[in-house]
Amino acid sequence: MAKATFPVGQVRQRASRLPYRRYAPAPAVDLADRSWPAKRITTAPRWLSTDLRDGNQALPHPMDVDRKTRLFRLLVAMGYKEIEIGFPAASRTEFEFTRRIIENDEIPDDVLIQAIVPAREELIRRTFDAFAGAPQAIVHLYNSTSPTQRRVVFRADRGGVLRLAVDHARLCRELADAHPGRIGFEYSPESFSQTELDFALDVCARVTDVWDPADDREIIINLPATVECAGPHVFADQVEWMSRNLPRREHVCLSLHPHNDRGTGVAAAELGLLAGGQRIEGCLFGNGERTGNVCLVVLALNLMSQGVDPQIDLSDIDAVRHEVEQCTGMRVPERYPYAGDLVHTSFSGSHQDAISKGLRALSADAADRGVALSQHRWDVPYLPIDPKDIGRSYEAIIRVNSQSGKGGVEYLLRSCHGLTLPRSLQIEVSGLSQAVSDDEGREVTAEELWAVFRAEFLPAALDVQLVSCEVSGPGAVKVELAVCGGPLVVGGDAGHGLLPSIARALAQSGPAPVVLDHVEQAFTLDEEPGTLAYVRCRVDGRAVWGCGFDPDPTAAALRGLCVALHRAGWRPSAVLPSALPSQE
Repeated sequence: MAKATFPVGQVRQRASRLPYRRYAPAPAVDLADRSWPAKRITTAPRWLSTDLRDGNQALPHPMDVDRKTRLFRLLVAMGYKEIEIGFPAASRTEFEFTRRIIENDEIPDDVLIQAIVPAREELIRRTFDAFAGAPQAIVHLYNSTSPTQRRVVFRADRGGVLRLAVDHARLCRELADAHPGRIGFEYSPESFSQTELDFALDVCARVTDVWDPADDREIIINLPATVECAGPHVFADQVEWMSRNLPRREHVCLSLHPHNDRGTGVAAAELGLLAGGQRIEGCLFGNGERTGNVCLVVLALNLMSQGVDPQIDLSDIDAVRHEVEQCTGMRVPERYPYAGDLVHTSFSGSHQDAISKGLRALSADAADRGVALSQHRWDVPYLPIDPKDIGRSYEAIIRVNSQSGKGGVEYLLRSCHGLTLPRSLQIEVSGLSQAVSDDEGREVTAEELWAVFRAEFLPAALDVQLVSCEVSGPGAVKVELAVCGGPLVVGGDAGHGLLPSIARALAQSGPAPVVLDHVEQAFTLDEEPGTLAYVRCRVDGRAVWGCGFDPDPTAAALRGLCVALHRAGWRPSAVLPSALPSQE
């Protein structure tokens, strides 16, 4: 028995030079009977877009009123029913935008707008001024509650921060009672993920008492991971603990606002929903401060990939991405989940082969079952969703570079140009495309691949050319070839025996060619319908493919044989017979 190369435990990684001892792990939550790991998400949460607030304040160049209006209209068209339109007390632009959409009647009856405001009296009053004339809206009150914020920013103890929240919650209720429209409330203990759970609960409970929710008066308690500082499982534990202990829970919508500092914002949101969250706040494509808010697009399409209706329209994701990029000036990276230019694209040969076979198998199974492909259960290697379901085409799924194999080449030529290549011909074409990609250090497009294929397998200039073929008698065909400029007339049997009989005849004037394979398909070349014949031939031990196109199938096969002979290097003897008898 061969010895193991590395005995178990032999590999040792070296210590880094990073000052990791400066950082303390997040405290665990005392929740031994946590229930969220056994649950599944079966319905979409309530969505709140914060693109016009969090996503706007994080931009190098914040949106003006016109761009904010464009983005608001996009969110409405996509189906968002709760939209945080901004921070109207923060700037003139924010205030003017709020007034514009209210005065211009831009807000559909079934859409709730909300505005965020910190616990400061003058800013709260200004926010209610911005809501003048709005039939319904939500005031989102927040103040930070974490120990560091209490000590460094507010220089207050727990009692001082608690009074700040309660006093300003009371002011919000007084102003709402005087407002002619319906004003709802949301409260966020900002930096919740870094706040002691007992204190976060105390603040939320006291604010809840002030707002006094009932059957006809829901309030929203929002739990922000203002800074993502622990694993998503810790956030889920925090959410479940709060959900269990919040007073008047039946009248509270528990909202979650994850950020992405650790790169696990989506995971935190999904686990938080399992733990009792009912509403998700985030931005399209994860825009927001630092590494951004949780991405609403990824969350929605993750639900779709599990058979859950996200209740948001992402059927044309490229159009959504384009509009967001135009409004924000921020680019969505090529590898961004679902929406990036390259996320449904494979360059790897093994991936391409599996995808190509998977698509063919899916199409065949749908046909066998009598089901439209767009309605058939999706199951294709390497593609978690059907790109067409979000408005993408199959043309971009497979792209060819030096890492690609025959599967990618075959897929592009089949999907973009209709070719059905035999397997060993796929290998030949793949070698040609790899040579081009290696030489030029870039990918080869479908059009470039088609040009390479035509130049190599459908060349105009050949050493062996078909001049004519005609029926010369029952079951017989007379074929005239031009070989290195000289005429060669041979006879052969019609049907499947034609090419072998022509090859035997050619053996009398040069190396003996052997026809190994012959496949045909209906094809249209340069708008002319006809037959494309693939012919594989061996000469002096070298086997290669040739292709021939002609409106007549027999002529197409003969042209394919000529190309194969040309590529294999077949040449006649010096003296050419003018005619050869038909081969029996």
